[in-house]
Amino acid sequence: MISSKIIEVIDNMELSDKLLLVEDIWDSIATSNSELPMSEWQKSELKKRYSEFQDGRLELYNWETVHENLKQKYK
Repeated sequence: MISSKIIEVIDNMELSDKLLLVEDIWDSIATSNSELPMSEWQKSELKKRYSEFQDGRLELYNWETVHENLKQKYK
């Protein structure tokens, strides 16, 4: 099915059905997530960051702090 046809079908759906469709799509993505390829540099970076986290060398921020900092930065 081509993209424009899919959009046309979605546009004609009830909101509740659209929400269920989105949920089904996310569930499908989560199920197939293990199949997504990851490059070697990405694996290496994740290992490095996890190691820094375990050793206490990584500074962590909660989402409220990050959100507030971004709001201040982009006023």
